[in-house]
This record gives sequence, structure tokens and C-alpha cells, in this order.
Amino acid sequence: MSGIHARNLPPIPGLSRFPELNVRTYVTLDGKPGVYFFSLDAASLSAVWTARTFFRLPYFHARMAVDLHGDSIWYDSRRRGINAEFRGRYRPASDSQRSERGSLEHWLTERYCLYTVHAARIFRAEIHHLPWLLQKAEAEIEINSVAAASGILLPSNSPLLHFARRLEVLIWALRPIG
Repeated sequence: MSGIHARNLPPIPGLSRFPELNVRTYVTLDGKPGVYFFSLDAASLSAVWTARTFFRLPYFHARMAVDLHGDSIWYDSRRRGINAEFRGRYRPASDSQRSERGSLEHWLTERYCLYTVHAARIFRAEIHHLPWLLQKAEAEIEINSVAAASGILLPSNSPLLHFARRLEVLIWALRPIG
């Protein structure tokens, strides 16, 4: 995550850039597709507090490191206080392209809201972004217990991997629905 800031304010040094890792699923409510996060790990304690407070998202503080080695990105994340760890490296493996309407990639990426639940109520935040420019990706994963920490058992088959160099996202305030 980088360049994070409130509308009409500049990014605050030290608070606007940090590594993040998430476990999410894809949902549709009242015909509106979005994402639902089981967990989001971030290296910034301020970001964790802000996202939990204003967006009711399940953010957790983690010790994280991201390093660039040639075209590979090495990622290391260890959540504080619980066994939720990810260590691996990934890299783009094709040219960038927009996903075709009707494809799985389009279904996964062209979602313009997020959902969360707080105090037994469903909330939605609208999101805007341009279409994703995706590249096929390759990864070598050494440790991944982050999904299991959310009670999710990952399948043993190879994952579907994509890489996006950059995506600018605007997010609106959280609103209760229903």
C-alpha cells in the first residue's frame, strides 16, 4: 500500500506506505459484487487502528518485510500474537493486459465495493478504480498459515496467480445496508 491519504490532504510521511497482506473472498449482495476480508495484515499500527476504527475491517498488526530481487518480490509477514505467517516470493510471468469481460480474471478484479460486518450489521464501502492491468505470475511459497488463522483450509492444488504492478483506488465512507 502506498500513497494512502484522506481526500484533499497530502500523504503523511511514515503513515502512507506500508506492506499489507489479505485473505478475502468474493461476494455479491443485492446484485452488487464486492469483496469481503477475513483478515488484513499490515506493518503499520496506525493503519491497523484507522482501518479497524473507520472501516470496521479485520486488520492485524504484523511484522512485515518486502524486498525486490531483480523481477522477484520477496515477502515475509508474521502477525503479532498469533500463528499467522507468510513467506514467499513472486514475480510477473507475462505482459500486462486487461481481463476480458466474462473471464474469471474479470470476475475476480472488477468489483467496486467492500463488505464488512460489525455488531451483527452489514456495511458496504463503495470503491472506484480503473480496470486492473494483470500479468500472469509465478510464486514460490515457503510458509502460508494466514488463511488457516481465519479458519480457511487452502486446497492442495496449485493456486491461480496474477500480478498487478499498480492500482489506484478511491474508497468512500462505510455505510450500513439493510
